[in-house]
Amino acid sequence: MRKSTPIFLNKSIGSKLSFYFFLVILIPIITISILGNLLYKNSITNQQDENVKQMARQISDNIDFYIRDTENIINYLSLDPRILRFLNYNTEGNSNGIHEDVSKAIYNFTTFHPEISGIVIVNQNDIFESDVMSRISRDPLTNEKWYIQAAQNPSTMHLFSKPVGRNINNIFQYSADEVVSMSKAIIDKKTGKCIGVILIDMKLDIIKSVIEYAKPAKTGFVYIVDTNGEIVYSPVNKIVYRIKDDWIKNSSGKILIKRIKDEDYEIIHNNSDYTGWRTVEVFPQNESLKVMNSLAYYSILIAVITLFIAEILAIFFTRSIVKPISKLKRLMKKTEEGNFDVVFNSKYNDEIGELGSAFNNMVKEIKNLINLVQIEGKKKRKAEISILHAQIKPHFIYNTLDTIQWMAQEHQAQDIVEVVYNLTNLLRIGLSGGAEIIKISQEIKHVESYLMIQKVRYEEKLTYEINIKEEILDFSVIKLILQPLVENAIYHGIKGKRGSGCIKINGEIKNEKIYFTIEDNGIGIKEEKLLEINEMLKGKTNPSSSVGYGIFNVNEKIRLTYGEEFGLEYHSIYGEGTIVELWHPIV
Repeated sequence: MRKSTPIFLNKSIGSKLSFYFFLVILIPIITISILGNLLYKNSITNQQDENVKQMARQISDNIDFYIRDTENIINYLSLDPRILRFLNYNTEGNSNGIHEDVSKAIYNFTTFHPEISGIVIVNQNDIFESDVMSRISRDPLTNEKWYIQAAQNPSTMHLFSKPVGRNINNIFQYSADEVVSMSKAIIDKKTGKCIGVILIDMKLDIIKSVIEYAKPAKTGFVYIVDTNGEIVYSPVNKIVYRIKDDWIKNSSGKILIKRIKDEDYEIIHNNSDYTGWRTVEVFPQNESLKVMNSLAYYSILIAVITLFIAEILAIFFTRSIVKPISKLKRLMKKTEEGNFDVVFNSKYNDEIGELGSAFNNMVKEIKNLINLVQIEGKKKRKAEISILHAQIKPHFIYNTLDTIQWMAQEHQAQDIVEVVYNLTNLLRIGLSGGAEIIKISQEIKHVESYLMIQKVRYEEKLTYEINIKEEILDFSVIKLILQPLVENAIYHGIKGKRGSGCIKINGEIKNEKIYFTIEDNGIGIKEEKLLEINEMLKGKTNPSSSVGYGIFNVNEKIRLTYGEEFGLEYHSIYGEGTIVELWHPIV
């Protein structure tokens, strides 16, 4: 040991540096390769599992959408006067166009819903009407399983997968494996009794298209099982019938790993709260592991190549480092003394050459920066003068708008006069001489001017009411907190509503606070969206473009100024309207 130590220490600097560089590079490469693979494997596994779960939920939700849509069609048909007239019809003769009216009502839906393969409407007297379906035998349709179940439980939508043994046939000869049937009873509102049943067959092709669009992996597949454990839809695959129902009965949302035919498969399913059906996803586990195995292989390969190249570079580096280092040291000493005209010339473009180039760039940059400071000072003064010249005083804008208003009056364009007048109010109150706090009367005048401008645009589609207690008009509020809420009500409520809409603005003192409400009868907000908005307003989530930065800014401005007990809160019923509550301290 004593002999080996002096021998190594007496080696050239290049040999020692090569050895040291080898160790320094080897240790982090091994560490990064191992830890990186482990971390990435866990990350990609978790992400893949989450994607699979999301995919199962999405497929289930899409299927529920089509089933709900079909139930809505049944509900619409049950309210159609032509259908109700047919359901109370008790003879085959003297129809007076009843059958034709029912056919038209059915056609209105089948035209726009290609996923429907047929509709049958049967009344309590066993008289039926359909678009493409007919009775096979003279046996009563009222004795059919789908009719009896619907009549016995009229408030429920009944689903029948693989509807075999029915007394009806389709002119397009769809088999029981190609459709799923849905039936629902129609109740007489006066008597509360069942007066008929509507049966709709939906093509399984629509479920197939939903599944194929979100198919998991290349060799994975999805199948659907009903509440009785019967397969509603499955692709042609031998693995389907080897999956036991007990595996997935009580494991909704969990990923199971089962061995089937000497291969491990990942299985996940999602239960539908609406239909009760289970959407089951199956894909081979080795397909998901291919990416990770490939990553590990390439990581090792890259590590070896990197280590080899790094060692070669280290050898060249150490060989060329001794001679130029002294020269670089002398030049640096001159630079310390204030001589910025020195230049390092290197014969090679190795690390020392790059260091010398960096030294040259540094000296050059220092020299340039000294000159740049002087130049930037001059530019800054010129920019300040340019900005002052470019500023337009607010009263110039007001005078210009007054000129436009006067010209419009000269041409008797009263609508332009009103718009310009309201725009002038918007600008004047919006600027407010730079003040952030204004009177409530000014805030109301500002939002009223905005509504008047929008009224010109939307005409009869928009009406509004402003009811503000006089006792609060002289109190002060933060500037421009109502207009963004009104704008939101117009563009996301009234605009999407059929017919005219109304916005009501109320203001009063409530619970020793200023209390405003902005109410509209627009399309309203869905529950999920409403929850997202209120969570954001409470500061639990970050704002997004889908929620709206305008209401977030208003809410944050109030909360940051006066505390978290003030701000906004949304209430809405989808299809009926929205109410925004704004709480502000008495100022």
